[in-house]
Amino acid sequence: MAFRPNSRTKKNARPNTERVSFEAKLRIFCALLCLPAMGFLAGLLAMAHFSTAAIVSILTIAALSLLLAIATFMDQVIRPLQTLANVVAALREEDYSFRARGAKRDDPFGDLAIEINALADMHQLQRSGALEAAALFRRVIAELDAPVLAFDQRDVLRLVNPAAERVFALSAARDLGRMAKDLKLEMLLDQPDEGVTLLDLQSQPARTPSRWMVRRSEFRQRGMPHTLLLLSDVSSALREEERIAWRRLIRVLGHEISNSLAPIKSIAGSLRSRLPQGNPEGNGFLPDFDRGLGVIESRAESLNRFVQAYRQLAQLPAPAMRRVQVKPLLERVASLETRLEIVLAGAPPVDVFVDVDQMEQLLINLVRNGVEAACSAREDAVAAGLTHDDPAVTMRGELQGEFLSVVIEDNGPGLTNPANLFVPFYTTKKSGSGVGLVLARQIAEAHGGTLELRNRGDAHGCEAELRIPLARRTEEETEPMAAR
Repeated sequence: MAFRPNSRTKKNARPNTERVSFEAKLRIFCALLCLPAMGFLAGLLAMAHFSTAAIVSILTIAALSLLLAIATFMDQVIRPLQTLANVVAALREEDYSFRARGAKRDDPFGDLAIEINALADMHQLQRSGALEAAALFRRVIAELDAPVLAFDQRDVLRLVNPAAERVFALSAARDLGRMAKDLKLEMLLDQPDEGVTLLDLQSQPARTPSRWMVRRSEFRQRGMPHTLLLLSDVSSALREEERIAWRRLIRVLGHEISNSLAPIKSIAGSLRSRLPQGNPEGNGFLPDFDRGLGVIESRAESLNRFVQAYRQLAQLPAPAMRRVQVKPLLERVASLETRLEIVLAGAPPVDVFVDVDQMEQLLINLVRNGVEAACSAREDAVAAGLTHDDPAVTMRGELQGEFLSVVIEDNGPGLTNPANLFVPFYTTKKSGSGVGLVLARQIAEAHGGTLELRNRGDAHGCEAELRIPLARRTEEETEPMAAR
């Protein structure tokens, strides 16, 4: 690059405390060197008996030549130094586009120019690498499905990725620079590394509290300490661990109870078959003995059916997925309920990719629960002498982005203990087994969806919401997942 005067050299130069600059000293030194030569030339001209006019003319020409030589010499010395100063000043201000000219080996100025140019190249490569690394970091953070947030030492939000914006309903343009307490995120900063916290996020489709693991680390930016938080939704993983634990427990209990019930039922049946036939009233204790054995046999059979119902949780097959139209599926499920007319409020003309048998079983369980809740609420109200609306159950389907939402509403008493809804063995119904809802959510999650139950906000009663992904156009029918 050719030399260009740079304003930053003057701007950033330190105040000159010396009276005479380097350039002035150099000019004085050159002038002092020229004075003896001019005196020697004047002496020679005088000894040669030149006239005064001729001596003055010759000395004037010689002085002009010396001045031109001094100016050329100064240009060859000062300008390379100014160029190098400009390059160094540009490096200090992180402008790596300047290069020094005249970089040649075996020359003092050339060697210095080569080293300064090499330093500029090195800094330019380092800056390019830092910019590329920063761009890659921003891209990775933006593509992460997990929320990422960073706070400085004053708990001010300094970084938020799109996933965190969706989960916590934030906006980078609006919320960067705000305090954590103003954003209601101070509970995240109070969590230890890998701590699990329960977050009630309104942005979640299910609108129910979910469990999140908070990973935290420390970093520095411009010398200031910052806290980086990475959140992971572990609700599904924890539910899967719970489900595996329940499966193991149910498998062991079912095996042991079945092994014990089989001989009890067999022995009770054999003893009843050996009782005298005819008029049992005349045999004293035989009627009581016969009834007792009958109770033992019937209860053993009922307990066996109860155990087999729980074993469904541990033996649910993998879904065999195929494309299904939503409207016929919902109409078929609604028509299977005979105790009450199910109102189908709407069904979008879309397809889903499901196991039809399992999905029908899931919806049938939800509809049956709604009907039983609505009817029992009416019966309890009549028994208490109170008025109550006629039992009603409504089912509707709606689109929510790339998901289908099926909502089943009833006008029953609502939920009294929602925390235990999906706990095996737990039921509020007299004849319930505590399997239906657990099995329903297991089917929903096997299809990549969710199942949530909550009390209605517009009236008394409960609503169950099933969310499953819509079928994509490129999807094809597949074999059961277990075979893949």
